Amino acid sequence: RLTGFHLPPPVTSTKSVFSLRLTSDFAVSAHGFKVYYEELQSSSCGNPGVPPKGILYGTRFDVGDKIRYSCVTGYILDGHPQLTCIANSVNTASWDFPVPICRAEDACGGTMRGSSGIISSPNFPNEYHNNADCTWTIVAEPGDTISLIFTDFQMEEKYDYLEIEGSEPPTIGLSGMNIPPPVISNKNWLRLHFVTDSNHRYRGFSAHYQVKKAIDFKSRGFKLFPGKDNSNKFSILNEGGIKQASNLCPDPGEPENGKRIGSDFSLGATVQFSCDEDYVLQGSKSITCQRIVEVFAAWSDHRPVCKVKTCGSNLQGPGGTFTSPNFPFQYDSNAQCVWVITAINTNKVIQINFEEFDLEIGYDTLTIGDGGEVGDPKTVLQVLTGSFVPDLIVSMSNQMWLHLQTDESVGSIGFKVNYKEIEKESCGDPGTPLYGIREGDGFSNRDVLRFECQFGFELIGEKSIICQENNQWSANIPICIFPCLSNFTAPMGTVLSPDYPEGYGNNLNCIWTIISDPGSRIHLSFNDFDLESQFDFLAVKDGDSPDSPIIGTFTGAEVPSHLTSNGHILRLEFQADHSMSGRGFNITYNTFGHNECPDPGVPINARRFGDNFQLGSSISIICEEGFIKTQGTETITCMLMDGKVMWSGPIPKCGAPCGGHFSSPSGVILSPGWPGYYKDSLNCEWVIEAEPGHSIKITFERFQTELNYDVLEVHDGPNLLSPLLGSYNGTQVPQFLFSSSNFMYLLFTTDNSRSNNGFKIHYESVTVNTYSCLDPGIPVHGRRYGHDFSIGSTVSFSCDPGYRLSHEEPLLCEKNHWWSHPLPTCD
Repeated sequence: RLTGFHLPPPVTSTKSVFSLRLTSDFAVSAHGFKVYYEELQSSSCGNPGVPPKGILYGTRFDVGDKIRYSCVTGYILDGHPQLTCIANSVNTASWDFPVPICRAEDACGGTMRGSSGIISSPNFPNEYHNNADCTWTIVAEPGDTISLIFTDFQMEEKYDYLEIEGSEPPTIGLSGMNIPPPVISNKNWLRLHFVTDSNHRYRGFSAHYQVKKAIDFKSRGFKLFPGKDNSNKFSILNEGGIKQASNLCPDPGEPENGKRIGSDFSLGATVQFSCDEDYVLQGSKSITCQRIVEVFAAWSDHRPVCKVKTCGSNLQGPGGTFTSPNFPFQYDSNAQCVWVITAINTNKVIQINFEEFDLEIGYDTLTIGDGGEVGDPKTVLQVLTGSFVPDLIVSMSNQMWLHLQTDESVGSIGFKVNYKEIEKESCGDPGTPLYGIREGDGFSNRDVLRFECQFGFELIGEKSIICQENNQWSANIPICIFPCLSNFTAPMGTVLSPDYPEGYGNNLNCIWTIISDPGSRIHLSFNDFDLESQFDFLAVKDGDSPDSPIIGTFTGAEVPSHLTSNGHILRLEFQADHSMSGRGFNITYNTFGHNECPDPGVPINARRFGDNFQLGSSISIICEEGFIKTQGTETITCMLMDGKVMWSGPIPKCGAPCGGHFSSPSGVILSPGWPGYYKDSLNCEWVIEAEPGHSIKITFERFQTELNYDVLEVHDGPNLLSPLLGSYNGTQVPQFLFSSSNFMYLLFTTDNSRSNNGFKIHYESVTVNTYSCLDPGIPVHGRRYGHDFSIGSTVSFSCDPGYRLSHEEPLLCEKNHWWSHPLPTCD
């Protein structure tokens, strides 16, 4: 696992397949990497590389070959100076020691040899230094293993850390204030890398290491000396470093804001931990003293920590909904939220399903567990992060807990969860895949569901799943994807680009042929269209051969008009180049006779009136609130023109405008492209005008723009020079805003890259009392104290039992008729 700017040494696989995964966050990037790879014969170890400031002697890397290292002047070699390529039992070759490193003469670290010893951070037990960079390498003989037992550990969490290589997993990162569990090598070496930043210093760490020989201690002739000290604590009894076997584990202590139950620290003993009220336990609820190697006893896990619970609630069945804080706006940083769901009927279990889910991947997590013991690793069902919406999750008991942890940086919109009680020994209804068909309606243990896809789609995943004894389905439900080559003979259907709407990929050459009955024609309706402009194309041909006449060729993000064939066959050819892609396209088709017009469908964001498409009939289209017609007229008629039966004009389309002047008492303002993504390089202006003596209130139903780059400004007046009420981007916006006059001005600007869903805003004209503020409302699950809304007055709030106010400050009605703070929530 590699990051930063230090060039890593070569890496060799143990089998015939290597996989590499690059993960990057949303912010600053770097140049990246360039990697050379080569196949190795099983008899070759490969070139192990040269460490910085090092020199390699030797050019042969096969079994039996030896190479040697040294360092340039001013640097000391840490590790084994000579490496030998040896054959392993799994019929592969590897070097017997890791590549050494070269450290500056005055740098901390070193090479540790011998059967045991102690490694401590510089200056331990006093505070370590800032900007430290120390490396220790523990080396043993091939076949030996090494155990590392920590006796003290105190570092600034996340910023100062100890990284350990040579174990399983291959790299372990340690930080914070808890004594880590023992580390056991899976090689004959361990390497410890200690790094600190430029501020905050703590005690650091101290650890004992012990080498376990490949052959038994007795056969090597060692003798464990009897000691007079019966406490059996760690102590070196001879110069060879052999320790007396310990039958006691060190005192694990008590977590801050919690307590420990149990004071027996002997082998086999177990102690338990719990947290004070309003704190949540992270880590193992109980740990056991056990033998790690011949001479060491250590706890099975480190002491847990108790973190303050900042949000969450206790919920009860039979069902309900809850969300992350501020949803659908950005959740809080450094949050510790706990929800415990309890079924009213103790003979039932809890099922949850997610309507939406988006957490900062790798940094913010939602842990879900069975029962009411929050934080106990033994009860964990799943740990979720990222933006993939999880499948159903079902508890084994009548309780389920959810623990949201967020870091100190920017987050995402969070999640919305539905929960309900279901019968015991049930996995719950997993649903039916989009474009799929399900056979079976039983969800109890051992019940089986089978799936297939609608005509024209291919099934990816398991064709059948079984409800297991742990109340979880044996696999996720499959998905139905659209193939790249296919013929369609049904009278109506759908044509999708591969993986729509997730992006169609690269290097595609797809062909679809739609064949209707002779004498009929085919109509195409474009519901969505987004291709890489000028490089990816969709061609529609009037016939079944590559040389058929082209009706239209389309690229870019503009949704094409509806198309009609002249004959009974249409051929669609889709080509994508080697780089970049868009969402793709969603096209529906239907066939029709010569004395009728094609079914125009119902345009997106609109309502249609009229279902007769015969010659002479008409239909009307009305746009939904917030949308305007961007093409066509409100009414179209099926008529005969130039010998063809066709609609009198193009099918109307409805879209969200980029700006406008609104004077109705209430309405909706949408970002252009809603409910899809808005476009790049926008500059949209809206003016809302109310009657004189009225104020304007706007409420945000949804808001999500590219953080720091796509911005909505709201001004208290008719133009850009009016006072600024607020500038918003990302997902964090207020619940509502008021103007002080009868005008409000909104400006939405976007940059030339990356877009998002945008916003949906409700506005209304309200009467302003010259001497008061508007009613601020009452939070859900809360109470308000105070009914005087005049200027200078205050109101305060409290929450029902089990809920906590998002902020304690009372609301003051200020001279500008606005409350000093937003209405609090009860979480």
